[in-house]
Amino acid sequence: MKGPGILWMLQTAAGFSMAGPLFYLGSSHLFSGRYVWGAGFLLCGLLVLYFPSYLVDRIGGPRTWIRRRLGRGDGANEDATESGDATDGIGVRSRLERFRGR
Repeated sequence: MKGPGILWMLQTAAGFSMAGPLFYLGSSHLFSGRYVWGAGFLLCGLLVLYFPSYLVDRIGGPRTWIRRRLGRGDGANEDATESGDATDGIGVRSRLERFRGR
């Protein structure tokens, strides 16, 4: 049986540690009758809860980071990634350059 990985657990812990106070503030505002502020805090809490997962999905996981670091010094690997022969169909260099261009 395959369970959640350590990276997923770290992402969830980081999300809950940032979103927990926002959920508390949102619920306390809702119970005190300030509905707009309460809904705003709950919405921000939901966004912050999924932000670590979004960030890791956007820039890649640890395997991608290691591949980038190891692939810089190898000329043969560099030619394969620039031509787009990577496993995901997009070269690692082009993805990195696209992320840096933002």
